[in-house]
Amino acid sequence: MNTLSLPKFDAVSVGDELPPLVMPPVTRHTLAIYCGASGDHNPVHVDSDFAKASGLDDVIAHGMLIMAYSGRVLTRWLPQSAIRQFQTRFMAMTRIGDAITARAKVIEKREHNGERCVVVEISTSNQHGEVKTTGSALLVLK
Repeated sequence: MNTLSLPKFDAVSVGDELPPLVMPPVTRHTLAIYCGASGDHNPVHVDSDFAKASGLDDVIAHGMLIMAYSGRVLTRWLPQSAIRQFQTRFMAMTRIGDAITARAKVIEKREHNGERCVVVEISTSNQHGEVKTTGSALLVLK
């Protein structure tokens, strides 16, 4: 059960950064577990021969797995029920061995449909600084 409470609108400033989420390197096991959990059994994520026949060096991670890491950086800060909008743009493939870090930063404070909200920009990158996703979210605060 998520017992997080909403951060206070007046205590948050534009430029504030949420604590980053640092994930261990992506492994074949990570991808196999995600296949089962998500129902996405596309062989490009688990079958090296298929991935190579498709022109890749090896299997690649599911884009939605990396987007989920972006979501986790938010839900470690506030309850999921506070997310009003969440969008992601996929920038680069994530490969075996990539250690993903998700970051979020407050870029705007505003009222939206009668609620006090912040807009955060979100990104994920690997240990080499290669950006994997960018995006934003609209979050309700107290």
